[in-house]
Amino acid sequence: MAKLYFHYSTMNAGKSTVLLQAAYNYRERGMQVHLMTAKLDDRAGEGQIASRIGISDQADTFVPGDDLFAALEKRLVAGPCACAFIDEAQFLTEAQVWQLARAVDDLKVPVMCYGLRVDFQGKLFPGSAALLALADEMREVRTICHCGKKATMVVRLGPDGKVMRDGDQVQVGGNETYVSLCRYHWREAMGDL
Repeated sequence: MAKLYFHYSTMNAGKSTVLLQAAYNYRERGMQVHLMTAKLDDRAGEGQIASRIGISDQADTFVPGDDLFAALEKRLVAGPCACAFIDEAQFLTEAQVWQLARAVDDLKVPVMCYGLRVDFQGKLFPGSAALLALADEMREVRTICHCGKKATMVVRLGPDGKVMRDGDQVQVGGNETYVSLCRYHWREAMGDL
């Protein structure tokens, strides 16, 4: 039975690694998959899903106006697809999450989305909010704070290395820009203690 999955976490938890491993497992069993990632995040190169541990794979890209139901429908015309994988799912629009849900229901293709749950200010991304509402199954990919507790939040660092409290919701970056923290240490970093 096809389902819509949302694998979520903070930065640097290994979401892309988990995605790439799952896609590899399908291919190893002779099944074809479809990989997609946000065009916005091109740190590893356009159309690349890459992990900090050094593995990567080519993917189609999406932007906010794309119809992902139509993209998956077109992919199925080209041949069977056992599963679709979406990286950087926080950048999906609400409409695109509905398109993916319809693809699961109508095209019978499992869709596994991987992305951030909240931004550096503790606010849900629109794509993540829609996935939390519509996903059939949700799975947390865990990472830890410097204190050893589970990290559920992230802070953004400015060019001076200091924690930013304001700014655009989206700023692409990695370890040099974001630090995952437990809620207590996030509150401390944001001046809320």
